[in-house]
Amino acid sequence: MSHDHAHSAHGPKSFDRAFAIGISLNMGFVLIEAFYGWQVNSLALLADAGHNLSDVGGLILAWAAMAATRLLPTDQHTYGWRRGSILASFINALILLVAMGSLGWEALQRLEEPVAIAGGTVMLVAGVGVLVNSVTAWLFLSGSHSDLNLRGAYLHMAADALVSVGVVLAGALYLWRDWSWIDPAVSLAIALVIVVGTWSLFRQSLHLLFDGVPEQIDLPAVRQYLQELPGVCAVHDLHVWAMSTAEVALTAHMVMQPLPGNDQFLQNAAIELREHFGIAHSTLQLEQDAGCQQGCAALK
Repeated sequence: MSHDHAHSAHGPKSFDRAFAIGISLNMGFVLIEAFYGWQVNSLALLADAGHNLSDVGGLILAWAAMAATRLLPTDQHTYGWRRGSILASFINALILLVAMGSLGWEALQRLEEPVAIAGGTVMLVAGVGVLVNSVTAWLFLSGSHSDLNLRGAYLHMAADALVSVGVVLAGALYLWRDWSWIDPAVSLAIALVIVVGTWSLFRQSLHLLFDGVPEQIDLPAVRQYLQELPGVCAVHDLHVWAMSTAEVALTAHMVMQPLPGNDQFLQNAAIELREHFGIAHSTLQLEQDAGCQQGCAALK
């Protein structure tokens, strides 16, 4: 019996600077938005400030999780703390869903008793929010395509930018038409849009927490590739799971006859799994079966 374990040579790109800038910008904006929202009695501004505050916490959580993935494995934690990034993305999605649920409920209450707002001030403050949140979202855009944790941070900031756009719209419509109900109505509409957009993040992170196969991995194709390698009669105990939001692992038992005389077979398989399927950590165990060649078709 032999085995091989391959690791990716390059770790995920550091986003420490992006997190530091994003947290600083958003914390400053939260204080400004909360102050003016209280001064002009705007639910949209106050709700957006509360949402931004939850996002500051989410960014801190995502940053801590990313830092944890860089901690070296120990005898107690042989994989290190990589899974922290999956947990952070799940908590971020949960926080966002709860925040939007709270915003939606408050908006429904305010629709029953609309109040006047200072449209000009609301538009000005929310306009600053559009800029702050858009810049922060842009900082995480490049990493959002390959890392679920960074995608959570990006979605938070993009959602905030959308909320701020809605608040600007509410202020403009109030000044134009004097519609006192527009402030909570826009808040409710934006909350619904964000919940729809966040559900995918929530579902994927929960899936990965329970060792589900990452969505970008085509498991039947991986199984077929392993089964079609020269000399392989059968593949069993195939497992694929996410070690973190950016790293995928695989283990499999492969029945062969005869066993390879060197490690080249295993090295080639590991390289193909990494480069073609995006599986950076692969452990392949080879098993010899004297009747493999005769019963190959049945085993497969």
